[in-house]
Amino acid sequence: MLGISLGVLILIVALSVMNGSITTLRNEALKSVPHVTLSSASLREQLPRYLRLAAAAEDIIAAAPYIEGEVTLRYQGQNSFVRLRGIDPLLEVDVVDNQGPRYRQLLESLAATENGIILGTQLAGSLGIYNTGEVSAIALESLLARSLADSQAFEVVGFADFGIYDSSNTALINMQQGQRLFQADPGVALKLRLRVNDIFNAQAIVASAFASELEVTLIPWNVAQASLFNALNMEKILTSFMLIMIVVIGAVNIVSTLVMVVSDKGADIAILRTMGASRSTIMQVFIIQGFIAGVIGTLIGAALGVLLAHNITAISLAIERVINSIFVDANIYLISHLQTQVNGSEVLLVCAAALVISFLATLYPAYRASKIQPAEVLRYE
Repeated sequence: MLGISLGVLILIVALSVMNGSITTLRNEALKSVPHVTLSSASLREQLPRYLRLAAAAEDIIAAAPYIEGEVTLRYQGQNSFVRLRGIDPLLEVDVVDNQGPRYRQLLESLAATENGIILGTQLAGSLGIYNTGEVSAIALESLLARSLADSQAFEVVGFADFGIYDSSNTALINMQQGQRLFQADPGVALKLRLRVNDIFNAQAIVASAFASELEVTLIPWNVAQASLFNALNMEKILTSFMLIMIVVIGAVNIVSTLVMVVSDKGADIAILRTMGASRSTIMQVFIIQGFIAGVIGTLIGAALGVLLAHNITAISLAIERVINSIFVDANIYLISHLQTQVNGSEVLLVCAAALVISFLATLYPAYRASKIQPAEVLRYE
């Protein structure tokens, strides 16, 4: 029971921590990555109609056009290759999950500044910009063509948090300046950013709204960030597989315990057989005995795992305080901001796997018990 309980507990806590981490990373990514990106050959000419289609769809919250390309940003001798995005500030504010009042104020300032630019916080730090200033930008295509006359100057209106994955190489400018900067780059096209009310069904929602449009390409957030989330999901699967081995070890304990019981109770089993008990009855006795141990262990592990997962941050802070009170000036800091998310379906799946493993562990000892020959055992009694 202890082996099964420990395995279920650790597996539930580990899955909850990974779920919390994936949710945190997803929220960070959606600070700059739209739920769905739409591109079409006719988008530039038919932009008002596309915006009306998005506004008419019940499950689409907002839509905003943008243009994005690679540029070299220069400030006082410092250079950085960044993704410069031309946006409509009045529409952009409702498209991404970056809804702090500070972000809204920055977009309003950008709309009021003709040659304004908003830098990601890490990008500003790498360039050494800590207040307002002026930067120059030249499109990568113009740089490769050595057309330095296409360089444009921009006034920094502020810094924004674009999430941990985009703050180091993202900047925003107004749409008109973006179109002027990238006019010589044929690889830069106008696209539409869309926000929906269900991120896990984003592509289906947008596809339904634009079903009448031909040659429309949709890229949902999970495809745009596929390398990140595929790696996280693979890590989750491999971690779960490794931790389920703890449950298997607990099941091995059930096997060894029942084998010992069969050896110790051989005479009792033989007497039951002589009294009329069938082999299937003997098997049921040992299956039920082992399975009860698996059920109790699973229930205890599940209850403790869910409880620990919900309170792991508070427990971490308590341990931190105790250690620092014992060891003066130790300055030990645990992961106090660790987020967990308990998924009920995963808890049920872990419990079901533990019960199946426990049941399978009882079959061999039960089979051995059913094969005992009463005559051979009782001959020496």
